[in-house]
Amino acid sequence: MSTWIERESKVYMTAGGRRLKATMVRGSGARLWDDTGKEYLDFMAGWAVTNLGHCHPAITEAIIKQAQTLLITSNDLYTVPQVELAEALVENSCIDRVFFQNSGAEANEAAVKLARKWGKGNRNGAYEIITTLHSFHGRTLSMVSATGKPEGRVPYEPVPAGFVNVEFDDIAAVRNATNVNTVAVMVEPVQGEGGVNVPSPGYLQSLREWCDANNLLLIFDEVQTGFGRLGSLWGYQQSGVEPDVITLAKGLGGGVPIGAVTAKTRADAFTPGDHGTTFGGNPLVCAAALASFRYILDNRVWENAARVGAYFMDKLLGLRDIHGSLIKEVRGSGLLIALEFNQNCAMEVVTNCLGNGLVLNPVSDNAIRFMPPLIITESDADEAVKIVSGVLAEKRAAAPA
Repeated sequence: MSTWIERESKVYMTAGGRRLKATMVRGSGARLWDDTGKEYLDFMAGWAVTNLGHCHPAITEAIIKQAQTLLITSNDLYTVPQVELAEALVENSCIDRVFFQNSGAEANEAAVKLARKWGKGNRNGAYEIITTLHSFHGRTLSMVSATGKPEGRVPYEPVPAGFVNVEFDDIAAVRNATNVNTVAVMVEPVQGEGGVNVPSPGYLQSLREWCDANNLLLIFDEVQTGFGRLGSLWGYQQSGVEPDVITLAKGLGGGVPIGAVTAKTRADAFTPGDHGTTFGGNPLVCAAALASFRYILDNRVWENAARVGAYFMDKLLGLRDIHGSLIKEVRGSGLLIALEFNQNCAMEVVTNCLGNGLVLNPVSDNAIRFMPPLIITESDADEAVKIVSGVLAEKRAAAPA
């Protein structure tokens, strides 16, 4: 029998570009096991999805119960889990309205539609949205255009118009890009896919002030930063800034595919028929997401992310004393952290860490990203640091004199 990787190569498109050569068959908490029985510490968490770890009992039990009750109906009908989840999100955030989607990309698409509809009534038909370089908002055609990575746009040109990319953490760039066609500014509170880039103090406040002064919407893409990832329940709380629109996904479902576009009342320009979805907000995913969200709230999981994140960051900073010739910077917030190198060795480090039982993400050619489940312990952090340090020591030992 061929290996699963060999079998996959014969039937699956290469679009995803799998880089980690292991086939996972089981998960529990912050651990994964492959088809050979090897155990791994998972510091990737499905790209910041499994905030409560793999197969958390609260989520699993909710899925089983709902699967035995009702999986899906048309969204022409009302369902209890959808209403309950929407209520929980509104009651525990600054937003007033929710519409569920299937992913972060869909949530961001909906946010763009919402902003354009709002622009027709409030900005004389303005439609352009300012986004930032090194951002990431999804892989649909318009989100490729919105995302500030030109190299990812070229293969699909012409891409949809209506997006202006400017430097991140540069309020002057936003001001200079604003014109009569501008309707909104869309940013991540901390850029995740772009390299875990944390803005300077005052940047997000300045965006809020600029949007208020110019009658623009401020959209926060919290697909990766929401649900405790940064050490607070929401990323916007780190700056004290309340956006008009927030997009959510990833940690919302704790492992099931769900996204949401949410908005304050002033930004909710949708009327019946403006938007829709077949699978979005179905009872199964809403029940799972509600169980995950309630557990996060009841146990204040973001506090563990803040505490263990600070401990982990300190340990990673300590690696500079040991491997200073390799390490350029450690940066991040909560349990979203990047380790940047002085050379393009990220994939090599990630591959060797995988071989030693640690799953990581090469966020760029010269940086790796840590985004573990938010329930990890200091002991888990120590284990991850030990593996990374060992891999870096081997790399230094193998380097030419």
